Amino acid sequence: MIIYVTNRKLCRGDLLVRLEMLAKRKPHAIMLREKDLPVPEFEALAAAVMEICELSGVDLIVNRDIETASKMGILKIHLSMDDLRRNRDRLAGFSQVGASVHSAEEAAEAEALGASYLVAGHIYSTDCKKGVPPRGLKFLREVCSSVAIPVFAIGGMTAHRMGDVLSAGAAGACIMSEAMTCEI
Repeated sequence: MIIYVTNRKLCRGDLLVRLEMLAKRKPHAIMLREKDLPVPEFEALAAAVMEICELSGVDLIVNRDIETASKMGILKIHLSMDDLRRNRDRLAGFSQVGASVHSAEEAAEAEALGASYLVAGHIYSTDCKKGVPPRGLKFLREVCSSVAIPVFAIGGMTAHRMGDVLSAGAAGACIMSEAMTCEI
């Protein structure tokens, strides 16, 4: 399973056109992750991406913005561990809650706090985390074996690395850079 993660700053061409093309590939979901947008702009983008996802039958996950997701009726949210800890009492209306984890201990804690899936990383070297060593497949195996919920690998993910992360126990991968820059 693949979750495409947005990054308009990396995107070649128009983001919405790219997302339409990516949605036609029928990923597991598209995660809207534009952390630096002011709320009105984020809400406008979320509305456009929600329409693309609905037309293609693809799930939309909002990264971090609980208020926008709730206001727009988007039922899937993804949070950092800090945000999951802080906001666990505000998540009852969501059908799926994901959490980013960086250790097997965080993975177990996120599951105990009600996360329905995890994103573990970063697995491979990536320009998004320049200078930070990747955690690797051993780390991914540890996270996957520490929980009973699906784990998605992130960080330096490409289509040709899917076999390795699936063999490590992951349910799939989150792909950002390749999704935002590939030929479509």
